[in-house]
Amino acid sequence: MIGAVVMIFVAIWIYQTAIKAKMSNVILWAGAAAVIFFVTQFMLIELNVNVFSLDGSKTESKMMSSTDEACEDDKKASVKEGEKDIDMGQFKNSSCSVVHGSDRQDEERYLGFSGMLKSLYFELAPQILGFLLIAFLRLKFITKEAMSVGNMFGGIKEMFQSIKQSFKSPQ
Repeated sequence: MIGAVVMIFVAIWIYQTAIKAKMSNVILWAGAAAVIFFVTQFMLIELNVNVFSLDGSKTESKMMSSTDEACEDDKKASVKEGEKDIDMGQFKNSSCSVVHGSDRQDEERYLGFSGMLKSLYFELAPQILGFLLIAFLRLKFITKEAMSVGNMFGGIKEMFQSIKQSFKSPQ
């Protein structure tokens, strides 16, 4: 959700910058920026998921074994106990149809200050790094200005002002 909102702002920002720079194919620049942002975000989220799974995850329960016999044994045991697995957020083994586990099995990894920083990193890093990549590409290919923080993020204030103006009714 955060990434979608940022991607919309990125497309508007690039569109307005391309118009000011009098570029041809303004829509193409805005669309390409949105696609680059989306692909960057997708790749970084995949990277985060892989780092997450290498981080000592305890998400595999004993029912996530690879043998069908173990799945059948555990299915029979849960039927005997009268348990119902109705949580759609539970883990599902692709080799058997048993749904099991809890979606918060490793929540202790996110306790405390370091856990909060991990959560923030996993949630915000793809969007921030995608935005920084788009800002760099905007600077090099559209505005063609010298590298500086002011030049890199120039036009953001004007973008929000124009969005604000678009919500005002004509008098």
